[in-house]
Amino acid sequence: MTDYVADVKKYDANADEAIVGKIVRHLGIALRNRDSSMVSCSDPSELARVKEKWCGKKLGIDGDAADKAIDATCAAMSGDRTKSRVTFYYLVAKELGKLSSL
Repeated sequence: MTDYVADVKKYDANADEAIVGKIVRHLGIALRNRDSSMVSCSDPSELARVKEKWCGKKLGIDGDAADKAIDATCAAMSGDRTKSRVTFYYLVAKELGKLSSL
């Protein structure tokens, strides 16, 4: 858990550990596999899945707003070759102003 919090804090120094914990619990078994624990911004099907499952179903946001939040997160994490799914989801939720609803 501390690894996830430390990674999120690279992008948001004031990251809420409780919210990171909720995202970790939400992702559950997906975090056990290295491939599924990462997000690839160069894979359109991966980003479509993030938009549908995370933005749409969990956060209740779709359309342009979701696309812009995902694009902004990809840009923010562009220097990181291994984009943690937990960090990515946290930053997308933050970009959409939905952290408090998690």
